[in-house]
Parts: sequence; structure tokens; C-alpha cells
Amino acid sequence: MKTIEIAPITVDGKARIGLFFRYDPSLIGQVKRIPGARWDPKQKCWHLAAVAGMIENLVIRFHDLAVLVSPETSSTGEIYQGSSRSGRADVPKEYLKVMQLKQYSRKTIKTYTVMFRMFMRYFSDHALNQITGEEIRDYLIYLSEEKMVSQSYQNQAINAIKFYYEKVLGQPRQSYYLQRPRREVHWPSVLSEEEVMRILKQVNNLKQRTALSVIYSAGLRISELINLRLEDIDTARAQIRIRQGKGKKDRVSVLSPNILKLLRKYYQAYRPKVWLFAGQYGGQYSAGSIQTVFRRAREMAGIRKPATVHTLRHSFATHLLERGTDLRYIQELLGHQSSRTTEIYTHVTQKGFRNIISPFDNLDM
Repeated sequence: MKTIEIAPITVDGKARIGLFFRYDPSLIGQVKRIPGARWDPKQKCWHLAAVAGMIENLVIRFHDLAVLVSPETSSTGEIYQGSSRSGRADVPKEYLKVMQLKQYSRKTIKTYTVMFRMFMRYFSDHALNQITGEEIRDYLIYLSEEKMVSQSYQNQAINAIKFYYEKVLGQPRQSYYLQRPRREVHWPSVLSEEEVMRILKQVNNLKQRTALSVIYSAGLRISELINLRLEDIDTARAQIRIRQGKGKKDRVSVLSPNILKLLRKYYQAYRPKVWLFAGQYGGQYSAGSIQTVFRRAREMAGIRKPATVHTLRHSFATHLLERGTDLRYIQELLGHQSSRTTEIYTHVTQKGFRNIISPFDNLDM
């Protein structure tokens, strides 16, 4: 996933809010549309005025990205100088402590913290334990109708609020029940087997081609690929072991014989020590590098449909289904908790679809 980091900077002696992210033309286009956005060539970042409400607006605008907010940047968009942080609507310490005890991911903790801090600012004249369910619903309507946030963003806000009242305060569910918005249903983009082959053939670098091939061959998320260690390749059982995938669950996926041949060739050339795919300086491989390689290969292959590295995972599942693999096995390979998540691939498979004859073909034209 693309990441954008929001952090305080100083430009010409003035406090500004800096936006740091890898080069991406579409993201640059979004930033340019923000009034007052300017590029700083020295610090190599875009920056905006440090005004009240700016952080919230940025989080809403870039809700589809992994947004990292520096702790030195306040929830109001103001940048703190020195140690004075008076007036900051900070989350209760217990809120953070419970998330840490439950071993929530760093990304989830940051998301919940930003969401709940915005909630607290909205009710700055209320004690948290005195906010009613009706008032919370009014806040969600405010997000939807005035801030015009997406349904996924609103769901994240609900989760952050519910976590405080249910997990931190231990209140019964009915005291803070919230009507959740209906999620939009989007079918995943899927590449054909021929399109996957065309993309992989455009990648000449052995490490990059092997990395993308492993993702497609085993249906991995990009984070799962870069977390693979040498011992996770079980040649005896023909399995790839995925440790602590999404939801902190372990699982196994298939190790293709052809992938094993490619991995052996890759190992002979690169001799990785700890991580199966190491970066330039020995650490984990960069997710951004893999995404860049895929995007270029897709363009060189002449494929115009929207596709990312994650599309390889969707394609893996769809191709298995088209070849007759039981949906339950696909669910296990992907690590889906619910079968309903896996069932979405039944909507994009071409199995049986090509056998349907349009009634137009029966007309004697």
C-alpha cells in the first residue's frame, strides 16, 4: 500500500506541514489540487500551511493510503515548538495501553489514534463518558454529510469509537450501539493467466521476477512476501509458511515445483542470509520497489486494466477456482477468516461464463 507521512517542517523560518511519500505521479496530482500546496526541493517534500483542521482534512483526503502522522504534529494541524503542548486533544493513555496489550499493529494504533482524537475534538466541551449514543450518531452524520468521507473511512471511525467504550471502559454493547454504514461492494480486478505471463516476462532482474512470481504462485500479500525467511520455504512438504499474516495468523500455501526451480536459481545468484528477499543493504526488501517494478512491467506489457501487485493475489485465487479447486481450500490458502470474503471470486471467474450464449445469437439477422 502507498504510504504518505505527515510531519512538521520549517520553510523560510515558518512552520509548515510536510507530506513525504515515494514518487508517484497520481499522488502528486492529488496534492497539487490542495490550495496552497508547494514543493520544497531542499527537503524533497510537498508542504502546506500549519492551520487548524489541516491534519483532519489530509487524513480524510488520503483515507485510502497508509497515513502516518508524526507525534510532533498536533491533531489541529498546528506544529508544536519545544515541549509546550497545551490544548492538545490527546487520547487517554489507557486507550493506547489496551491496544498495545492486545498487540494491535502499529498501523491500526495510528489509525485509531487519529480517528479518536478527531472524535474528541468534536466533543471538546463534553466528558467522554457523558457522550450519548445519539450524539455519536450525529458525529457520524457530520463525517458523512459535511466532511463527505467514504464508507470505509466512516467504518474506521466507528471502530475507533467502539474500541474506547467497549474495550477500554468495558461498557455493554447496547449502550453505544452504532448503525454501521453499508460497505460498497467492489469486485477485484483480475488478470488472465496470459496477462500474468506477459507481465512477468517484462521483468529481467532475477530477484524482482522471482519475488513477483512467488506472490502470484502462492497468493501472497506483499507484506507477507517481504517477511518470508529462508526457513519458511519447506521443500520437503512443498509448502510456503506464512508467519503472522493479516490478523496475526500463521498459515501455509503451495510451493510450486516451477517456483522451487526459480528460487534455487535465485538463491545461487544472491545467497540471501536471513530474509528470503533482502534489500540492497541486507534488510527487508522494499514493498515500494516491488510495486514500482510491477507497474513498469504492466505498462511495458501493454496492459491497460487497473492492476497492482495485490492483483496477482486476486488472480491466483480466481485461476484456482477456474481450474476446479474447492472454495474452502482457496480460503485456507489465502488466510481468509470468513468464507464470504473468498466467495467474491465467484463473481469474477470465467468458469462457465463463456458457455453462456447471448439470445442475440439466436436471431436470424
